[in-house]
Amino acid sequence: MARIGYARVSTLDQDLQAQLDRLQREGCEIIRSEKVSGGSRNGRIELATIIEFLRHGDELMVTRLDRLGRDTRDVLNIVHECEQRGAYVTILDPLVSTRGEMGPVILTVLGMVAQMERRFIKDRQREGIERAKMRGAYCGGKARIDRSRVRKLHAEGRSAKEIASVVGCSRMQVYRIISTMTEA
Repeated sequence: MARIGYARVSTLDQDLQAQLDRLQREGCEIIRSEKVSGGSRNGRIELATIIEFLRHGDELMVTRLDRLGRDTRDVLNIVHECEQRGAYVTILDPLVSTRGEMGPVILTVLGMVAQMERRFIKDRQREGIERAKMRGAYCGGKARIDRSRVRKLHAEGRSAKEIASVVGCSRMQVYRIISTMTEA
């Protein structure tokens, strides 16, 4: 039986350290992390790896439910997959675990709240962008990754891991940029 921690932030400029420290304090022997949106499970390779290797009696731990996902269906599917492997899911804040009878019910409600919160955030963001456009102050989002540099390094034969290290992004982001090259 192992305690396995999962930490996630949505963007490269966000810091994982507080989550990593908390998971370590809670006794997680293995901690996997990634910088990718929680809006869906697409591109969440570390989470998929954890679920794939869960054994009976293991415990998947996250600091907050929204670290696991922001879509109720995704969260419930993740919990279900863990349970199918005989593992438990524990959310540290607020403390909820699927070990107890009420855990899955509480997780469902919290999942719905997380999804609703995500919708509110997107609505506020959309409204702010529209107001900025009306004022002529909106210039679009800041490019976080130099896509031309990724393409150049790929053309030189560098691996996705090397490119990610050089550019400062995840391998998944490198794969996405490379895939747009082949589609074009």
